[in-house]
Amino acid sequence: MSLIVLGTASHVGKSMTVAALCRALSRRGVPVAPFKSQNMSLNSYVTADGSEIGIAQAVQAFAAGVEPEADMNPVLLKPKGDSVSQVVLLGRPYMDVQIRDYYRETDTLLAEAVAAFERLRQRYGNVVVEGAGGAAEVNLYDRDIANIRLARSLRLPIILVADIERGGVFAQVYGTLALLPEDIRPLVAGVIVNKFRGDPGLFASGVKILEELTGVPVLGVVPYTDIPLPSEDSLSIADKGERGVVSPVRIAVIRLPRISNFTDFELLERHATVDYVPPGAPLSGYDCIILPGTKNTVEDLAVLNRHGVGEELRGAREQGVPIIGICGGYQMLGRRIHDAGIESETPTEHPGFGLLDVVTTFSGYRKTTVQVRRRATGPGPILPAMGEVAGYEIHMGETERRNLPEAFAGEGAATLDGLVFGTYMHGLFQNPGAVNALLAYLSGRRGIAFEPVAEGSCGALGTVDAYDALARHFEEHVDMEAIMAWFRDGERAG
Repeated sequence: MSLIVLGTASHVGKSMTVAALCRALSRRGVPVAPFKSQNMSLNSYVTADGSEIGIAQAVQAFAAGVEPEADMNPVLLKPKGDSVSQVVLLGRPYMDVQIRDYYRETDTLLAEAVAAFERLRQRYGNVVVEGAGGAAEVNLYDRDIANIRLARSLRLPIILVADIERGGVFAQVYGTLALLPEDIRPLVAGVIVNKFRGDPGLFASGVKILEELTGVPVLGVVPYTDIPLPSEDSLSIADKGERGVVSPVRIAVIRLPRISNFTDFELLERHATVDYVPPGAPLSGYDCIILPGTKNTVEDLAVLNRHGVGEELRGAREQGVPIIGICGGYQMLGRRIHDAGIESETPTEHPGFGLLDVVTTFSGYRKTTVQVRRRATGPGPILPAMGEVAGYEIHMGETERRNLPEAFAGEGAATLDGLVFGTYMHGLFQNPGAVNALLAYLSGRRGIAFEPVAEGSCGALGTVDAYDALARHFEEHVDMEAIMAWFRDGERAG
């Protein structure tokens, strides 16, 4: 048996609902795999075989107790700017395409997605499917391979998730159901009201009204929770200010226009003040500055230069502030970027910030996607304390290190004092050892005590404890018996 989780809008909690369902089913001995036919996100993950998928599906896979794989997210769209996205198909780069032209691929991509779903169903028996955005985007029905056309192909029971936190939940649910196509509406078997602040019992009358209005049972009212699992997309950045800790140690992450994999810093956010600083905002007063990954190094570098960020970085360097570049941020810290027309329309050369003696070249449409484990070998007070770390690389281009030491065995670069370094390794600061090395140094400079992050703390994809906590939270507030009945009925029907 399988089911589909659709939403009344983006950011209502579909991804967490699927993760919770996967964990709850796994805890009951039901083998299950997650699936999202089409995902648009710059937060991605590299599987063991080098396939690239949305990080939400990797989280859901680990919640289900299975290894992430390309079939779980067969189509991944990575926006590059100017209405252009890279299409990653079954884990590999497929094409760069204008969004208006992307829809010509609808039938082909839907067929690929349905085939991927069927492979998962054959291997695992049960699949929990996640939709994308809002289910009732009427103007997209003819090409919506993540919601309507997929639901029409699979004919599975649907759970509709609504977000009460931002208000308008009655309109969300009633309006979505009213606008669904007539052949899809009867598939909606239940509604979940998500992100309730306070006692869910206070919404008992609301549940009754929703059920009377729609004729669809409300399966549960789920309170807001802050269980530490990675964010799916850029909409989550706006929530970070209210979730992070307040600490004397302040770290600036440059909020690049095309920032990617900002989940890299979510463990840091739980132990230091981490601000996502837009280009042009002052960087003075921060103890450390991080340039994160980006989907388009060249265009984001141009934005930073227009806002004078290079001057601020060089000033911070003179004051001894550690500066760290991850992936595209590492490329920007170098002396030059040669682009043979891969990142920009024509072959060009772009000066970097010049804080690392490295040169990056984009010479072909080839992407490195690989899981890595490396030992920090660079000099200075931070890198040697990291030890062995694990992460993954997702990048275009190759970087030539001149006379500088490596930051990590076989990769990256660091200044001789180790206070400026760059690496292609996403997930570096999801390792407790790396977080401890950085924060211990920054705390020492401020003359304050530092409590080390415990090994096993929630990092890139959460921990068993975090998944179990999510499942318990979900089970406490959702009618799991009704959901399990669908699976038992599905097994009997099969």
